[in-house]
Amino acid sequence: MIIATNVTKKFGRLTVLNDISTTCNKGQSISLIGPNGCGKTTFIKCLLGMVVPDSGFITFNQQNISRDWKYREQIGYMPQIGRYPENMSIAQILEMMKDIRKKKSADLDEELIENFELNKIMEKRMRTLSGGTRQKVSAALAFLFNPQVLILDEPTAGLDPLSSEILKEKIRKVKQEGKLILITSHVLSDLDDIISEIIYMQDGQLVFHKTWDSLKKDTGEEKLSRAIANVMKSKM
Repeated sequence: MIIATNVTKKFGRLTVLNDISTTCNKGQSISLIGPNGCGKTTFIKCLLGMVVPDSGFITFNQQNISRDWKYREQIGYMPQIGRYPENMSIAQILEMMKDIRKKKSADLDEELIENFELNKIMEKRMRTLSGGTRQKVSAALAFLFNPQVLILDEPTAGLDPLSSEILKEKIRKVKQEGKLILITSHVLSDLDDIISEIIYMQDGQLVFHKTWDSLKKDTGEEKLSRAIANVMKSKM
C-alpha cells in the first residue's frame, strides 16, 4: 500500500533521512520506533506530503504521491498535539471537517465519538478542554472519515487508562478490517498487544523493519520496551 524507495532528506548539512526504503502493507499495525531525532517525524511528514524528499520517492497504492495529492483523502492523521480554533465547540470542529472533506454521513465512522462520550459534551469549546479530551477529539477525527491508512502520533499520550483501552481496541478492529495503521509512541507498553510489525530508525537510517514475532525471537524478550532497549544497547 505504501512503498518508500531510497527516500533521502537533508536540512542544511544535516541528513535527517538517509536512503530509506520500506514497504507498509494493508492489514498491518506498524510501530515506528527510534531515539529522539532519528527521523521518525520527518518520515511521517514525507508520507503525508508535508515534506518533499530530496531524492527517492513514495508510492501510495502504486501511485507516486508527488503527482497525486488526492491520496491524502485515504489517510487519517492524529497529531501528537492537536491544534484547533479555541473558540469553536467540539460540534463545530466536527462539522467543519465534515464540510471540508465532503463525506456522506453513511460513510462516517463515529464509533469513537460515542465510545469516548464526546456526544455528551459537543457544545464545549476547545479552550475549555483538558489535554486528554483534546486527544479524544483528535482520535475521533482521525478515524471519522473511514480512511484506509491511519497515522497516529503518540495516540495514547494524555489519555486515561479506560480511554487508552478504547482507542487500542479500535486500532485492533480496523486492522482486522484490512486497514494499515502506523503508530509512533514512546509509551512502548501500550503497543505490546496491538502491533504486528516494527520499523526501527536511528540517526536517519532504517535499521530494520520486521514482524513483532521476529523481534521477540531475535531478542528473547516478550515486552516491546525490553526488546527495543536490547536493540538500542547493541547499537551504542
